[in-house]
Amino acid sequence: MHDLHNWAGNQTYSASLLKQVSSEAAIRSHIERGGPFKVLGTRHCFNTIADSRHQFLSLSSMDRVIDLDRTNLTVTVETGIRYGDLAVYLDKQGYALHNLASMPHISVAGGVATATHGSGVGNGSLSTAVAALEMITADGSTVKWTKDHAPEFNGVVVHLGALGVVTKLTLAIEPAFTVSQRVFENLPVVLLQQYFIQIMSSGYSVSLFTDWRSSFINEVWIKSREGEQLYDQAYPTFYDAAAATKDLHPIRGLGAENCTKQMSIPGPWHERLPHFRMGFTPSSGAELQSEYFVPIDRAYEAILEIGRLAEKIAPHLLISEIRCVAADEHWMSPCYQQQSAAIHFTWKPEWEAVRQLLPLIEAQLAPLGAKPHWGKLFTMDHCTLMKVYPKLADFQQLVSKYDPAGMFRNDFLQQLLFGRV
Repeated sequence: MHDLHNWAGNQTYSASLLKQVSSEAAIRSHIERGGPFKVLGTRHCFNTIADSRHQFLSLSSMDRVIDLDRTNLTVTVETGIRYGDLAVYLDKQGYALHNLASMPHISVAGGVATATHGSGVGNGSLSTAVAALEMITADGSTVKWTKDHAPEFNGVVVHLGALGVVTKLTLAIEPAFTVSQRVFENLPVVLLQQYFIQIMSSGYSVSLFTDWRSSFINEVWIKSREGEQLYDQAYPTFYDAAAATKDLHPIRGLGAENCTKQMSIPGPWHERLPHFRMGFTPSSGAELQSEYFVPIDRAYEAILEIGRLAEKIAPHLLISEIRCVAADEHWMSPCYQQQSAAIHFTWKPEWEAVRQLLPLIEAQLAPLGAKPHWGKLFTMDHCTLMKVYPKLADFQQLVSKYDPAGMFRNDFLQQLLFGRV
């Protein structure tokens, strides 16, 4: 039996027993035999949120589109489908999702469960597209929550794998749209003090890339919907940043062949909103990732605070990305009732160095109420999370209601949600 690893290779899972299931009956049968166990998706989490010391289920073969509702503008899918595959299907039917993450390789279920996000001051995380979901809970029953009728809905959507096995998701869709992407280089950081919101609102989706090595943002990626250009594309500069003359990779020195097309060449939404193309290895390959969310009006303060650690951070960093995400109502979302700026770190695969850096970053950002991305590396403890997640106690009650014996809990959830060692 082979060891199981996550996508980045930084986590070797504690169990190697992985059972493929292809039906809800098979899931129920597995639950009836007793747990605990966890569901493994596309394994893009960098921490142990999906780990198990016992066994795993894989639902990767449950990847069908079940229903396309053109009247109510929703699509219902099985839990194993990936965003990239769903996007191609929807686009062929003339529809789109409101946003995508930087990588289209992740599963829909995993992205929703961890409040994974794209970018855009008016765009909520991927979980905000959920209109309904079905889950098999610890007693083997199927529970369905809908956005309009279930009072628990906002507690269930970003469920962190703690409530049961999600089998179906219904997502809001909209008519397909075209996006063009333009990149600018060397934006003076000081301009973010006065113009952060304007800069981040200059496109449907905007990302800032920096290595913290200078007083400039390395690259500004602006993704504009057709007919909604919010800046003058004919102008050769953008807030003193120069227009790129060729396609670029977020990490300087790497070729852009794996990246989505730039240079203001329009293309389908699903071929521009992600940074990386579905058919290629995303990002740099071997890496570690962490990310922190702060209120959007404190973004510049957060950038200055991290900048004070630049000499310590830069040697171990591949790149940082700064994005904005709209507020939502999901209890365990980092953007719960808070429009946020998200500061992401893609690290070199040097865990010992990163492990020492994360507490320093978290200490700098603590006065700003920073929250971590659930699927990435962080060192905040239960007490800290209780302070920054106001609905955590309510979520604890929800977990106890639907999984009283802890069938779907693991060490990560026990420690960080319940404070138990």
